[in-house]
Amino acid sequence: MKIGLVLEGGAMRGIYSAGVLDTFMDEGISFDGIMGVSAGALFGVNILSNQKGRVLRYNKKFNADPNYMGLRPLLSEGNIVNTEYAYVRVPRELDVFDDETFKNSNIPFYSVVTNVKTGKAEYILMKSIFDQMDTLRASGSMPFLSKPVRIGNEDYLDGAIADSIPFQKMLDMGYDKLVVVLTKWDGYVKKPMSKPLTNVFYRKKYPKLADAIIYRHEMYNAQMEALRKLESEGKIFVIQPSKYLKMGRIEKDSENIQNMYNLGTGDARNKMKALKSFLNKAQE
Repeated sequence: MKIGLVLEGGAMRGIYSAGVLDTFMDEGISFDGIMGVSAGALFGVNILSNQKGRVLRYNKKFNADPNYMGLRPLLSEGNIVNTEYAYVRVPRELDVFDDETFKNSNIPFYSVVTNVKTGKAEYILMKSIFDQMDTLRASGSMPFLSKPVRIGNEDYLDGAIADSIPFQKMLDMGYDKLVVVLTKWDGYVKKPMSKPLTNVFYRKKYPKLADAIIYRHEMYNAQMEALRKLESEGKIFVIQPSKYLKMGRIEKDSENIQNMYNLGTGDARNKMKALKSFLNKAQE
């Protein structure tokens, strides 16, 4: 029986997932495959490089730098996060990502991206983070705040636009049971994105992307309904924030970042007994 892990995005709310994953590392919990969306992909790869604490460390260290994230890179290059700083200097020099351990894990990791031409999700197998850094960057490139990222002959943005919580894709790929880490609290309902703003940004050049953004809230809320049904049937185990914490999409405050991480580690520990029971039953 194959057990998969699905990691929702949510910009800097992904720090919650980092806390959950670090707890998984402490407990020696592993999976047969992992799929991450947006921040879920960007932060999730660290579980396969076995780098506990790295996500918390580099976000607390670099997020407050105006050259790293915020208005300055948005105005200078059209991306809310500085491409060279975040995707080259940090993982290769300033807080080195262990790509060799990632590659040697032999556990498939898929990053979800949205094709801006088709408005559809694509699921890319990550064989090397350094060789496929643009795929990670695309998965986390938020609409309106990022330029599309070219991969091969196609352009991509944030995978969450087209498939925010890709549990159905993993089930379709043959995974029998799933653990899903959400970054939104119980009872969260996604609201519609501004239709006029979306049309101004994308309608003329990327009409199918514009439709995906406009109707994303319907997709997300339907996914949550389906997810709860599968959870009640014992096919999916969900970990999500046990309470609401205020968190900016480009959060710079190190205390807020730490608090969100602590919520993740605490929730994971509180659910550990039930999670292990779920995993053990899945292997029977």
